Amino acid sequence: MKEFELAQGLKENISRVFVGKADVVENLLICLFAGGHVLLEDVPGVGKTTLAKVLARSMGGSFGRIQFTPDTLPGDVTGVSIYNRKTNDFEYRPGPIMNKILLADEINRTSPKTQASLLEAMAEGQVTVDGLVHRLPEPFMVIATENPIEFLGTYSLPEAQLDRFMMRLSLGYPEREEELRMAVQFLTGQTPDTAERVCTAEEVLDIRGKVSAVTVREPVLVYLEDLVAATRKEERFLLGASPRALLALLRASQARAFLQGRDYVKPDDVKAVSVPVLMHRMVLSSEARMRKERAADILKGLLQKIPVPVA
Repeated sequence: MKEFELAQGLKENISRVFVGKADVVENLLICLFAGGHVLLEDVPGVGKTTLAKVLARSMGGSFGRIQFTPDTLPGDVTGVSIYNRKTNDFEYRPGPIMNKILLADEINRTSPKTQASLLEAMAEGQVTVDGLVHRLPEPFMVIATENPIEFLGTYSLPEAQLDRFMMRLSLGYPEREEELRMAVQFLTGQTPDTAERVCTAEEVLDIRGKVSAVTVREPVLVYLEDLVAATRKEERFLLGASPRALLALLRASQARAFLQGRDYVKPDDVKAVSVPVLMHRMVLSSEARMRKERAADILKGLLQKIPVPVA
């Protein structure tokens, strides 16, 4: 299958430049092929920007970057209308959001109003400026980053915006061998800008079409629903998974099955993507926070309790 070979080539090409973290690369591609967005939450300097740049270069897509600060305005993201004296009319000047891959760096450092300017783009693939709707290029993907250990001058993302991200991923520090290989690549001049293009944006859209055609049998669909329902009944969660979370989990499972070379979803696919898809959507109860419990651990416990269908 041509699309499967392209997907594997894209994965291998990214891994050549972005050293280590094969699971993160796979989950990033799952989100890309499923039409989702990613929130990268980790300490500075672990390669979040590098990963986004390599992805854009590998798929031949335009890349835009916004360094969010407290004084960043919505127009700095979406673009503005400028009056043209020659035409006696207003012209739209696109913002960084008019790129196929958008890196929203340190998104929690900007005001809620500016954060909200991304909502329409992430949910509907368009932006509205001065009453005029402008469609975003396809495929469009937001890769947002935030620093989880520095809280001075930050604005936590509200649940409504967190729900727009298909996955929340963490890179972590590389292993010793990986870090040494990274140093060698740096000395030899291998940077994100040297990454090869292995496919086109149009071919990524073709892959998305194949992903949406992956079969989800009824027992697996019921399994998905059981998991989502269990999060809503779990007392340690103040807020359970939304219907949007169910759809995100469904599409991510299809994309994972596709990357595994199958045209149908297995329960193992659901298990593999459930924690990164669901954990950032859960709101812990005050009792659970006092006990310092983690949403990821609770979700793993729920997965062990739910009967797994034979599929």
